[in-house]
Amino acid sequence: MKKLLTIACATLLMPMLAHADFQLDDRYTDKDGDLIADIPEDESKQIDPSTLIFAYTPVEDPAVYKEAWSDFLTHLEEVTGKKVQFFPVQSNAAQIEAMRAGRLHIAGFNTGSNPLAVACAGFRPFTIMASQDGSFGYEMEIITHPDSGIEDVEDIKGKELAFTSQTSNSGYKAPSAILKADYGMVAGEDFEPVFSGKHDNSILGVANKDYPAAAIANSVLDRMLQRDVVTEDQIKTLYTSQTFPTTGYGIAYNLKPELQDKIKEAFFSFDWEGSSLQEEFAKSGEAKFIPITFKEHWEVIRKIDAANGVTYDCR
Repeated sequence: MKKLLTIACATLLMPMLAHADFQLDDRYTDKDGDLIADIPEDESKQIDPSTLIFAYTPVEDPAVYKEAWSDFLTHLEEVTGKKVQFFPVQSNAAQIEAMRAGRLHIAGFNTGSNPLAVACAGFRPFTIMASQDGSFGYEMEIITHPDSGIEDVEDIKGKELAFTSQTSNSGYKAPSAILKADYGMVAGEDFEPVFSGKHDNSILGVANKDYPAAAIANSVLDRMLQRDVVTEDQIKTLYTSQTFPTTGYGIAYNLKPELQDKIKEAFFSFDWEGSSLQEEFAKSGEAKFIPITFKEHWEVIRKIDAANGVTYDCR
C-alpha cells in the first residue's frame, strides 16, 4: 500500500533549525547571511584555473553520466573559455573532500550532502534541474520486491532495510526521520540497516532480491526503468514521501567572481533540445536549469537534519 506524506516530516519531530543554527566552517565567511560562503575579498585568495573540474553526484554508474554531460561540458568550455574535465566520483565523501581540497570547481551535490558541502567545502549552489513548467524535485520511496512478503512499511520490522549512505537525504536521512516519527521504527532496534553505497545499488539489490526493502530516490528509479535496467514487475512501492529538491549544482567559493558569473551563464544559456543531457534527464522529467538559493530551497533538508540530530563535522 502506497502512503503519501502530506506534511513535512521534520515538523513531527523536533524544533526547527533556525538559520542561525546553520554554521559554516571557520575557513569561510557569510557576511550577507545567505548561508553560503562569501567569495574572498582578497583577490590573492581567488583562483582562476586553466582547467575546470566538474563532478556529478555519485548516484549511478559514472560512465553513464560522463556521456550524458558531454554536450553541456562542451558548452561550458565555450562560455568560459576554459578546458573542462569530468571527474567521476565514487562517493559523496570523496566529492566533498575534493572540493574542500581545491580539486573540484563545479559540481552537482545530491540533496542530502548539499548542506555538508556548503558548510565544509565552500560549495555555492545556484541551480537545479526542473521540468519545462518550472516544477522540480523527487520523492523518497521505500520499495520492496513482490515476493518479499512485505505488504506495508510495518512489515519491515525484523528485516533488513537498505540505505545508500548517511549523507543521502532520500537514501538515509528522510526515511530515518519518517520511520521514527510515523511508525516508531528505529534502525538497529526494529530493523537491520545495511548500506549499499548508491541508489542504483539499492534498487538493483531489491530487484534481484538481495535486499527485502530499500529507501531510494524515485528520480533514480525512473531513469533506471526508462533504460530497462530494472522492470516495473520487480519493484513494489510501500511509501512515497513529500517532494524534495533534487541535485543542487554550484561552484567552489574561491573561483574569481567573473568566472563564477560565466559558469552560471553556461548553465542558464544551455540549449537542452537534442542534447545528451536531454536524452538522459528527460527520463525523469527534467528539461532546463532554474535558479535556486540554498537558504530557501534547502530549508526542509536542514530541518530533516535537525530532526535527526545531524551536525556538520568538517574535521
